[in-house]
Order: sequence, then C-alpha cells, then structure tokens
Amino acid sequence: MARQERAIRTREAILEAMALLFIELGYEGATIAALVARTGLTRGALYFHFRTKDALARAVLARAVTREGTVPQTYKLQEWLDLGLLLAHRLPREPTLRAAIHLSVDPKARGLFGTRWPDWIDVGQDLLVEAKERGELLPHAVPEEIARLAVGAWTGVQLITEALPEGRDLSEEIARLYQLILPNIASPGVLAKLDTSPYRAERLLGPEKGHGTGTAAQASADALRL
Repeated sequence: MARQERAIRTREAILEAMALLFIELGYEGATIAALVARTGLTRGALYFHFRTKDALARAVLARAVTREGTVPQTYKLQEWLDLGLLLAHRLPREPTLRAAIHLSVDPKARGLFGTRWPDWIDVGQDLLVEAKERGELLPHAVPEEIARLAVGAWTGVQLITEALPEGRDLSEEIARLYQLILPNIASPGVLAKLDTSPYRAERLLGPEKGHGTGTAAQASADALRL
C-alpha cells in the first residue's frame, strides 16, 4: 500500500512538473530532457508513469474541467457563478489547471489535442438551462449563448490578467466580469441574492484549500525527493 501511495504521489509530481514546463516554455519547448532535469528522475522512472510528452499533455488537459468545491445552491445561477469563481481561485495555485489553458492557446498543442473549452461550455450550459427553467434568467437570455460567451470572456480575462505587469488578482477580475454579465441575464429577484464576492471560493473550499498558494507545488517537490 505504501509503495502504491508513493507511486501515485510521484505520478502527480511528474505531471505538475511538466505542467510548469508547459507554462514556462510552451508545448514544443517543454521536453522530456527538461523534465528529467527538473525532477531529477531517470527517464525509466518517468516512462513508467508517462510514455511520451503527448501522454503528459493529454493528462494535463484531462484535469481541466473540474467542479471541485461546488455544492448545490438554492439558485442554479449561483452554481454556474461558483464554477467560474472557484476556477479563478484555484488556477494560480494549481499548475495543471494553468497549463491546460496554456496548451489550449498554444497553436501546436491545440492542433494535436484540441481544447477542453467545449466541455466547459457544456457544463455551464447545463446549469444555465436549469436556471432558465426555474425562471432565474431574463426572458431574452439564451443559455447556449451565455455559456459560450462566458467561457470566452473568462479565458480572455485570465490570459490578460496573467500577462499584465500590474499583478492583478484573478479572483477579483473574474468577480468583476460576472458583476458586469449578471445584470443582463439574471431576473431582478435572483440577481439581488447572488454572491459575486471574489472571496466566495475561499469560503466554499474552506481554510485548507482556500489559502494554499504554492502548497500543491511544494507537496509535489517533496514527493520527488522521497
């Protein structure tokens, strides 16, 4: 059991190390040689978990769509909102999530593997359809359009926030984005009850996961040293 747990930790550490390389160097620049140098593992040890760089990229993208931290809410519109707020909070803290976006905008990687944006659109659309059926959306609001455009806007805000030198907080920027969107789609009675705070994700995740910047990266580094 201890050996199995160690193998799981090592696999996670390798995946996170490669995710950081994808972020720093892009898909083509992130090589197995660079991964060996970064982790200190042998090629044989790496190949036991991932046979190719493509397998690593696919594993990163497989982590992209996540509902961790979401819980049922009175309003489905709040659940949709929580998806975006939680992702904004987790992204700076979880390299695999960040790397999934980098791979999605990297022309080479996108051509090879596609993106997970359609999946995010589907997840959002399902919640928005339920919200529409419950009367939470304004009559003119179309769930499919909202889901598609919101994913595009969310991604754009994330990329710009990461690139700007001011060091803006992604959670605050995404909260502002939703504060602009919601008055145009939410019925007035529901709008007044939605929580768009940039700190909502911390409350949903709790103290352990809510404040852990760098914790996952440190844990992965520790795993490789075992």
